[in-house]
Amino acid sequence: MSIVDHYWGLRDWFPVPHRNGRVHAIRWVLLEANRLAVSGALLTFVFASLMIIGDIWTFEMQGVLTETPAVQTILSSLLSGIILLVSIVVSINSIVLSHDITSMDTQGRRIRGMVEFRQDIDRMGESGKSPTDPASFLSLMASIISDRATALERTAAGSDEELTQDIQEYVDEIIKTVEPLGDQRRSASGAEFGILWLGLEADYGMYMDRSRTLRTAYESDLSDTFGEELDELMEAFKLFATGKEYFKTLYYTQEVSQLSRTLLVISLPSILVTASAILAINAQILPSAWVFGLPPLMSFVATVFTVALAPFLVLTSYMLRLSTVAQHTAGAGPFSLK
Repeated sequence: MSIVDHYWGLRDWFPVPHRNGRVHAIRWVLLEANRLAVSGALLTFVFASLMIIGDIWTFEMQGVLTETPAVQTILSSLLSGIILLVSIVVSINSIVLSHDITSMDTQGRRIRGMVEFRQDIDRMGESGKSPTDPASFLSLMASIISDRATALERTAAGSDEELTQDIQEYVDEIIKTVEPLGDQRRSASGAEFGILWLGLEADYGMYMDRSRTLRTAYESDLSDTFGEELDELMEAFKLFATGKEYFKTLYYTQEVSQLSRTLLVISLPSILVTASAILAINAQILPSAWVFGLPPLMSFVATVFTVALAPFLVLTSYMLRLSTVAQHTAGAGPFSLK
């Protein structure tokens, strides 16, 4: 692995500038970053904010902790929320994974569908090898769609001038869309999700609509060869659309599973720290040692609240990407919501 590959691999954990020199911080948070990196950034932001607020708005922390039940009440509510949150997310994960727990007939239909899909790819790619991962599938489909679009343009070259111009614009738009799918080293970011996002982000619906428009507008001028090549291009788009929808299912299953696993790991320490803090405050056993020059009571409160909020911040980091993917992919396909 080269130094350049290591550099681009850092994008999972830090907002590394793109090849154009720009840093897309919002895109990094929403899509490209590892969810643990986003969770760590949110935890750091919460801890720093609590320390800054405590430094600006000075008050007697000793009295707040020992003479009023406000802190204990808030921590008790957070403790109950953590347990409820984990239960809900694990239940959602069970519902998502229940899709794979089916009868023998359903599993048989899935296997037959998978075999037919691979046969279609083999027939279309003419290579005898069907891709087994999203990266190779996207690369193969980019090559097939580009070749068929170029062949369509060559066939239309001797036709009516208006038809030739429309086909040329149509083909240029197609190649511009599928080009990043074939050049993943320059286009992908965010490791495995970066590859998945390339497939999810490609909008094929407009080209399928445009092909029907071209067929309707120039039906009398189309030759049999041109019509066949247009049909072959549409078949390639249909195959790509099938793979894209499966990518979405694959992503949701993987992301929800990772969310549940991360929450289960984070929640136990969070519950223990929050419960211990409630007991310590109730017994008035509070820290008095300064750490890194930070006020002991202020750092104690900031740390406890940050740890108590950790499960919610982890959920936030995952939901940011889940909702972004859902929003961006909802408008793709033959129908779109404006």
